Amino acid sequence: MLEFIIVLPILFTIPTIFLWGAFVKAGQNGWSTLIPFYNLYVFLKIIKKPMWWYLLLVFPFINVFMYMLMLVELAKGFRKYGLGEQFLAVVFPFIYFPWITFKEDEPFVDPDDQPEIKKGVVREWTDAIIFAVVAATIIRTFIMEAYTIPTSSMEKSLLVGDYLFVSKMAYGPKLPNTPLSFPFVHHTMPLTKTTKSYLEWIEFPDIRFPGFGKVNRFDAVVFNYPAGDTVSTRFQSNVSYYSLVKEYGRKRVWTDKRNFGDIVYRPVDKRENYIKRCIGLSGDTLQIKDHEVYINGKLIHNPGRQQFQYHVFTDGSSINPRVLDKLNITEGGRTNLPGDFIYVLTDEARDALSKLSVVKKIEVLNEPAGVRDADIFPQNLNFDWNRDNFGPLWIPKKGATIKLTPRNLALYKRAIRVYEHNNLTIKDGKAYIDGKPADTYTFKMNYYWMMGDNRHNSADSRYWGFVPQNHIVGKAEFVWLSLDPNKTLLNGKIRWNKVMRLVK
Repeated sequence: MLEFIIVLPILFTIPTIFLWGAFVKAGQNGWSTLIPFYNLYVFLKIIKKPMWWYLLLVFPFINVFMYMLMLVELAKGFRKYGLGEQFLAVVFPFIYFPWITFKEDEPFVDPDDQPEIKKGVVREWTDAIIFAVVAATIIRTFIMEAYTIPTSSMEKSLLVGDYLFVSKMAYGPKLPNTPLSFPFVHHTMPLTKTTKSYLEWIEFPDIRFPGFGKVNRFDAVVFNYPAGDTVSTRFQSNVSYYSLVKEYGRKRVWTDKRNFGDIVYRPVDKRENYIKRCIGLSGDTLQIKDHEVYINGKLIHNPGRQQFQYHVFTDGSSINPRVLDKLNITEGGRTNLPGDFIYVLTDEARDALSKLSVVKKIEVLNEPAGVRDADIFPQNLNFDWNRDNFGPLWIPKKGATIKLTPRNLALYKRAIRVYEHNNLTIKDGKAYIDGKPADTYTFKMNYYWMMGDNRHNSADSRYWGFVPQNHIVGKAEFVWLSLDPNKTLLNGKIRWNKVMRLVK
């Protein structure tokens, strides 16, 4: 917060200092452009706009939009009424206005003396569309954005087909890494499969503005997929690039364009958006024992509605579909064995099924301790972890220093090398950072551990590790619409009991 207080006056000064000549031509002192906050007061006097505009100028992120309007009004003072001219005034004010003011034949015209310009229908619509796009872009970038739930990893807390609003202000909005991008598109242009929707001519560093709070345990968090930094354009993030390399080898993945397409790198803000529940905070030690999560040695109870896979054994009969629908059991079905079913169940659904006369036994599908799953983080032979028995694992914390060992390098090397941009090499079991031997490391960021509530059907931190602080997008706050993808509009497609609800 202190850094932001120091930087804020600078942010209010830099965009105005280039208007020195414009202020002078408008009859004001050029030095007033150098005084934070006062310069905006003088600016409003020049363009003769009401002082209530000033209140909007100090409101975070709305002020960006208001400042754009002020630049347009100033351009009109130099008789620049064309759309292209006003575009240059808004996008390149640090070049456009000095160029105008250096020209002797460009006097400033007082707003009261400016002619009334009549706009055609096309120009009116163009201005309205630009206004709407800019306003919506500012809102979705810095304040709130709409998302939909595409997968069942958070069932039954968040359902496939839920439409929700995510607050960027909850943890503080991020400055976009790639500001030059097509509006309302994430990383790929509409109607294409591989064309980037963004340009990398300008790439901003990781800057986060102050928010209302910090990431708390059990928050439903939207974040950029950490393992989505490199993707195959053939598979996108549906199949991890790293799993493709593991299965087919790096050489084939990079050269076999027919099967894998191009291999592309994506900046942080253009990686896929995931939503999971924050289970572990920075500095925590996490362990999973028989699918139960322990934090710092204590069993925790998730406030969401967790699900696990269960074997349901019956007397050979099937379970009535109406019963399944009533209990909201949507995943699973019969196996190849008679009377053997696998369903994904909440605790409530499990208890209800166990009371049916046809059900003889229900057993959770638990992977036993000591049985290594090669897909589980850190994908290393020294760790015999799986989805149900994992850890203990310490989650990195900003400013904390750890001793580097051959064992824990497998856990933290990606954080050190990829997320914190160090040149890390390992020779004979020893770490070298930026070419120098290192037996300790101090983390630069906080990290989090994210897991889906649908624990046996969620690709989460158990598979790809920590979520860095600079990947956090926002907090899921409110579901405004819920559509069942398996039903028609006339057959209960809208889940009326799930709309207009807070995310828990």
